[in-house]
Amino acid sequence: MSKRIPRLCLHRPSGRYFVRFNGQAVYLGTDRRKARTEADRLIAEWLARRRQPAVQASDLTVTMLVARFRDWADDYFRHPDGRSTGHVEAHVKPAMRYLRKTYGTTMAAEFGPLRLEALRMRMIDDGLSRRYVNGLVAAIKRCFKWAVSKQLLPVEVHAALSTLDGLRIGKSKARECEPIAPVPDEVVEQTLARMQAIPADMVRLQRLTGARPDEVCRLRPYDIDRSGDVWVYTPPMHKTAHRGHKRRIFIGPKGQEILRPYLLRPAEAFCFSPAESEAKRRAAAHERRITPEGYGNNIGTSRKRRPKRQPRDHYTVATYRRAIHRACDRLDAELVKMAIEAGDHVEGRLFARWSPNRLRHTAATEIRKRFGLEHAQVALGHSNADVTQIYAERDMSKGIEVARIVG
Repeated sequence: MSKRIPRLCLHRPSGRYFVRFNGQAVYLGTDRRKARTEADRLIAEWLARRRQPAVQASDLTVTMLVARFRDWADDYFRHPDGRSTGHVEAHVKPAMRYLRKTYGTTMAAEFGPLRLEALRMRMIDDGLSRRYVNGLVAAIKRCFKWAVSKQLLPVEVHAALSTLDGLRIGKSKARECEPIAPVPDEVVEQTLARMQAIPADMVRLQRLTGARPDEVCRLRPYDIDRSGDVWVYTPPMHKTAHRGHKRRIFIGPKGQEILRPYLLRPAEAFCFSPAESEAKRRAAAHERRITPEGYGNNIGTSRKRRPKRQPRDHYTVATYRRAIHRACDRLDAELVKMAIEAGDHVEGRLFARWSPNRLRHTAATEIRKRFGLEHAQVALGHSNADVTQIYAERDMSKGIEVARIVG
């Protein structure tokens, strides 16, 4: 798509001025002043449509609507630093895939509550959970709401879709998911013994602070205030930053002991690096090498010259989660092997996988048990946007008290 801004041109044979949008000329008359004013209006509307040609509601199919909405959503659901918030991958893309696959050739103006309900039944039949189905339906409703705001559809279309209520517990055939439960500390310790050093320290730090997985992955020395006995980590971006919330993570003596070796690097470098972890893993493997270096493979000869994926300078939530899952798989393989050697019949896994978001639940459970609900709310950053400055200062002191004792 061209990034050039259309300009006012003159058609000399007829003396009329025109502007060309998406290859189609729009003539604006012979008066230059009026043509300039009209051209400015049309260009502004064209940019508001994200350089897409104007389309009548009677000509807009669901497939055309999905393409335009996806283009808008890819830019809208991003952090200020350019990273995707994950909403597009988790909800927008799957919802639009269901919508386009089933009703792609349908006129968007003809898509009503009954068709949305039929689409929802298809999601339920595919085995999706109730909460996830509600999330996908909400993404579809937002698509049509966006189309109304861009004057692509009449307001009655979104108003009709809004009459379809979400699924409620026990009122549908959709399956219910188990609530996210804390992961026991003994399970965490068993997993840590099978993990590489860097992701293991990430787990330990998250367990002590109750931070979100992404906040641990993007930790930098630059973002930590080390002036007091309790360090305060202020993530530049976090889950509720777009709502104006301030996020502070309090790091006590135990967490500081874990972090100190990772602070000996440039201030703006990430503390936890997969590239550094991979280098340590290779070095440890070389130390365990039994075959003399003059025999077998030489160092580095078994690597791909141009691997499709290279270790990044920081972990993502997905790579952090996979590091934990790999350790869980190692432990499960060990337990299965021991059971088979003991003559026991094994079906399925003996050690279940767990994800890093459960560590936050574990920390919240402990803090609430020892200090109360308000302390847990402050330590985990669950504050309202309209709190007063005095209340915030009181909350911060409570968070420091928690970190000094727990972390």
